[in-house]
Amino acid sequence: MSNMNIPYPAELAAEASPAMTDERGTFFDARSLPPVLIQYWQTVVRWRLLIAGIIGGCLAIGLIATLLMAPLYTATTKLEISREQKNVTNVEGLIPEQRGRDLEFYATQHALLKAESLAERVARRLKLATREDFFTAHGARPAGGDLAGTGFMQKERERQVVGMLLHNIEVTPIRTSSLVDVEYTSRSPALSAEIANAWAQEFIGATMDRQFASTADARHFLEGRLDDLRAKVEQSERDVVTYASAKDIVMLDTVRDADGKTQLQRTLASSDLEALNQALIAARAERIAVQSKLAAGASENSPEVLGDNVIASLRPRRAEIAAEYARLVTQFEPGYPAAQALRNQLDSIDTAIAHEVAHVNASSRQAYAQALTREKELEGRVLALKAQLDRQHRDTIQYNIYQREADTNRQLYDALLQRYKEIGVAGTVGASNIAVVDVAKVPSAPSAPHLLVNLAIALLVGLGLAAVTVFGLEQVDEGIRNPADVEQLLKLPLLGNVPLEAEEPHIKLGDPKSHLSEAYFSVRTTLALATSQGFPKTLMVTSAQPGEGKSVTSLALAVTIGRAGKRVLLIDADMRSPSVHKLVHGDNAKGLSNILAGEEDYASLIVETDMKGVSVLPAGPNPPSAAELLSTDRFDHLLADFMTRFDHIVIDSPPVIGIADAPLLGRAVEGCVFVIEAERVPIRTIRSALQRLLVGRSHVYGVVVTKVDYGRHGYGYGYGYGYGYGYGYGHDVVEAGGGKAKAA
Repeated sequence: MSNMNIPYPAELAAEASPAMTDERGTFFDARSLPPVLIQYWQTVVRWRLLIAGIIGGCLAIGLIATLLMAPLYTATTKLEISREQKNVTNVEGLIPEQRGRDLEFYATQHALLKAESLAERVARRLKLATREDFFTAHGARPAGGDLAGTGFMQKERERQVVGMLLHNIEVTPIRTSSLVDVEYTSRSPALSAEIANAWAQEFIGATMDRQFASTADARHFLEGRLDDLRAKVEQSERDVVTYASAKDIVMLDTVRDADGKTQLQRTLASSDLEALNQALIAARAERIAVQSKLAAGASENSPEVLGDNVIASLRPRRAEIAAEYARLVTQFEPGYPAAQALRNQLDSIDTAIAHEVAHVNASSRQAYAQALTREKELEGRVLALKAQLDRQHRDTIQYNIYQREADTNRQLYDALLQRYKEIGVAGTVGASNIAVVDVAKVPSAPSAPHLLVNLAIALLVGLGLAAVTVFGLEQVDEGIRNPADVEQLLKLPLLGNVPLEAEEPHIKLGDPKSHLSEAYFSVRTTLALATSQGFPKTLMVTSAQPGEGKSVTSLALAVTIGRAGKRVLLIDADMRSPSVHKLVHGDNAKGLSNILAGEEDYASLIVETDMKGVSVLPAGPNPPSAAELLSTDRFDHLLADFMTRFDHIVIDSPPVIGIADAPLLGRAVEGCVFVIEAERVPIRTIRSALQRLLVGRSHVYGVVVTKVDYGRHGYGYGYGYGYGYGYGYGHDVVEAGGGKAKAA
């Protein structure tokens, strides 16, 4: 026997039956909706009552809750929170300006608006813990009863007030602006406005208090640091003076540069060295001048001689005497007494001049010696001062270290002192970056409850709850819900699907035009195409569990075969729980069990029915072991004998799970049809049953899904499992007003 690959259900569904109907009979095109949307729609239709109940319950709860709610009033105060604080004193504040961090700044301010400390300030300002109207406006009872109790109860009530304030306050920033709405909601409109305004004022006060507190802390910190630095400055300056005294460093002149650092200009040693060096230069020049005069030698015409006062007075006198002497000599002889006397005077004057010249030369030599001595002394003093200055230069290195430390401490002290004064000035000026734009007014209309909003929320909650519930139920239900899933889940062809009928199925089989008859006729047609010889000669119908419709399917297949003019024998092989005789209103006193037990006259046990071409062999009495009777060769011989009398044999087999009868029967027939009740048997059970049949070498033609509730699932007739005309009359739909069929 050959098994044909039947292109179920997707290909034929798309080609043969593109039209679909909903539960009201309205047509829509299956090709116009994606398969996923169709599945969702079918799920909604399948659980429509549950979904409607959940949504209706949520709406009812929302309506009742809205009607029972007390009216609430919301008062709003609008604040402007500036990023930059007003700098009244033109002194930099304690918190530096940080551009580009607006998001962090405003997030911090919004969080501070809902701080517990702010709620405590509002509660203390308005004395809410002692006001009964506050608790009445919030529908609460004061904690601890009478306030005249213990302090613990007082604190409990204050905590209760703070909790209610934080629960009812709402901070709403206005996008792309520095404005913030502070909203307070309660049952009292006046109280809501009062608390909203107090909240804004206390927020401004808390901000200023934090600024002042931070300034006070900074001042206290700077005072301690200034005391430490003052002591360091004094000690470092004392170290400078002590070291200078110890090292004989006498500063004559010091200056400070632009950075406040001390720059050394002159010390006493450097000043003395400078003066001595100048004196040495002068002495050396004087000595060189005297030496040059001395080296040139003294003469009567030398500048020193010519400049001598004595010589200068003698020379005119000598010139006069020499002139007189020359006159007398011309008149008289050189021995003339008068001439002789003049000559003696000239000699005396020459002697005096020579003596004076010698005296001048002696003075020059003495001056040279004095100049040389003075130069040597000055050179010695200069060398000594240079050595002293070199020592001071080496000592100045450590001196500069002390001096730099003193300068650094002094600069730190001056900077901190300046900052201390600035913070003191800035802290005493109460400048705030928060301003009230609109004060809260007493609301004239309640802000809650909103009936439409609450119903919308209830609807959304109902939809969500229904979706979760349906999803859970869909996950729990592992049965075949959509017949189109058979090929995907079981890897077997779908032979057909049978609708769920309110009446007895075997009664509907009597009407060839009923949906049930049309469904089984489609199954028979598909089976006829399943083999190259046409409809199987011997066919077994089984299922995984009892009650899935295999007996009705067996009878329906036999009836459709008989209507085609064939002789068909329906054998009830379910000897443990026979049901075929009930469907044909026959007797089960004798039957298959008797034949397998040894009864020879089995022809008399076959019952003719009033259905065309259909004969029935009942199951007979329940044997002790049905499996042992079926395991013999007698059943094979019995089928061979029956085939000489009938064209087709249909066997109603017991279920597969837990019983060995079905695999034994499957070996004796050409093939079997597996019946699955929609949404009942889990997929794992069905697969286990099919595995047992395959192990027993049974050939499974395909699957028939029974008891499909089209109205519940929304499939409509003619869903498209390979039957273009659907169940009934093609695309006919029975109108609601009468029984006349109208072609689609």
